Amino acid sequence: MAAGAHRRQMAVFLAAALFLAAVLLLQAANAADAGVTSKYRRKLEATVDMPLDADVFRVPPGYNAPQQVHITLGDQEGTAMLVSWVTPNELGNTTVMYGGAPDRMDMQAQGIHTRYDYFNYTSGFIHHCFLKNLKHSTKYYYAMGFGHTVRAFSFTTPPKPGPDAPIKFGLIGDLGQTFDSNATLSHYEANGGDAVLYLGDLSYADHYPLHDNNRWDTWARFVERSVAYQPWIWTAGNHELDYAPEIGETAPFKPFTHRYPTPYRAAGSTEPFWYSVKLASAHVIVLASYSAYGKYTPQWTWLQDELANRVDRNATPWLIVLVHSPWYNSNSYHYMEGETMRVQFEQWVVDARADLVLAGHVHSYERSHRVSNVAYDIINGKSTPVRDPRAPVYVTIGDGGNVEGIANNFTEPQPAYSAFREASFGHATLDIKNRTHAYYAWHRNQDGAKVVADGVWITNRHWMPTNDDGDTTH
Repeated sequence: MAAGAHRRQMAVFLAAALFLAAVLLLQAANAADAGVTSKYRRKLEATVDMPLDADVFRVPPGYNAPQQVHITLGDQEGTAMLVSWVTPNELGNTTVMYGGAPDRMDMQAQGIHTRYDYFNYTSGFIHHCFLKNLKHSTKYYYAMGFGHTVRAFSFTTPPKPGPDAPIKFGLIGDLGQTFDSNATLSHYEANGGDAVLYLGDLSYADHYPLHDNNRWDTWARFVERSVAYQPWIWTAGNHELDYAPEIGETAPFKPFTHRYPTPYRAAGSTEPFWYSVKLASAHVIVLASYSAYGKYTPQWTWLQDELANRVDRNATPWLIVLVHSPWYNSNSYHYMEGETMRVQFEQWVVDARADLVLAGHVHSYERSHRVSNVAYDIINGKSTPVRDPRAPVYVTIGDGGNVEGIANNFTEPQPAYSAFREASFGHATLDIKNRTHAYYAWHRNQDGAKVVADGVWITNRHWMPTNDDGDTTH
């Protein structure tokens, strides 16, 4: 072969090799960037409500025994607790005794009560009592029902807010009262946590004929085994609206607001649906997807002031935002319903270097990479989310187990911003270790409680704003 021909052949071979190497590198890069749509499929059986005579709905024994006991923070920092319960037969005593031992409940507080009517339903006597002057990281015992049937419970207050104060959150949304709901709550109890960040949609009473408010009572008895012993931080969802003009019910959120108070006044809010709390090293902001949030509205004004003046990342490094309708969702179920709130608030959340935005609403599980879509405007056409280390991780966890069933219609192809998604029921935990690191884990109900189906170490956006997308376990 002539030398010139040989050189030409070698040049062609080298060019082909370089092209193949470039293709392989591109494929590898794309594979590394691609999200995971889990092939795991939950059980095939339908989602079914537990029967009304199930033990989890049992009315406690004794005349006028307090039931549906639940607690949430009574102030912003955990030195007060709001205790709520229902007495079914008569008003009874509104006093709560509390103290540091079962036989030393030497403090007392007087509560208030309320009742409401909803179509053909009249509630029991709903009590709310404010326990104050609590010490951080301290176990308290409390009791109510004096004069008839006394019931006693306990809780442990959160650590004093501080940059390295550890805390473990349970993350639950859209729970309902099915057999799957019971599996979710049982798995969370097995994994343990100090408090629950609840992402909205509680009882699903509005799913039943005439918004059967008896289902508010059964749900509250069902979750009492957890929420009577640790604070749940409430987010209002669409199933809390209970707006039903066809049966004459035109006051939104009536059952929810009578039953589930929040410490909104301590947070400078004007409504119970948006507020904030400080738990250990976390500053948790609760937003309302179904209250007005346009420019100059009370929620818009409050959030602007909250981020500018009340968030202190030196004191509480972890900034967590709770909403109900997700801002990033690649499921056809409720697709883009959170878009207007995202457009309104995403720039603020990115500028504030929030660590996580947690949502419910979509009855499946999805976790995003750190992305933002704040560059887009009506003329520049930049409408694709981009990787952004300043941005939060978005988690959709509306997979508690409600009777409406699983959302298994993910859009294809999986968008680049989506890291992991699966059509299963479950719960998650967020275990904050210190100011820099937290371990996030999602657990599907079909596994053993301790099995992590999706896990990732998250580094804090204020103290360690590095890219932390890669350290995952599936």
